[in-house]
Amino acid sequence: MNLFQEVMIWRMVEEGAAVRYCCIRDLNTNKYGVQSADFFRLPLDEKQFRFFEKQFVELFIEIPIQERCGWFDSIQEAIDAHDKEFM
Repeated sequence: MNLFQEVMIWRMVEEGAAVRYCCIRDLNTNKYGVQSADFFRLPLDEKQFRFFEKQFVELFIEIPIQERCGWFDSIQEAIDAHDKEFM
């Protein structure tokens, strides 16, 4: 049975704005991947927040997580790879 742990990592990107990395830890391999990154800005939009929460679950269920992202030994490596690919 594959078990995964949700790990949320936050980074301030500028005054009044932050990015939340939605990371997954594979408990069998102890490797990390970034499923998605959500960007927030003040004032916080509650609908946007709920959309991100729903999207996280949908992405996890729709596409096997093992195929969705790269896997790395550390969470920092996973975030750096995600930023390099998407930013």
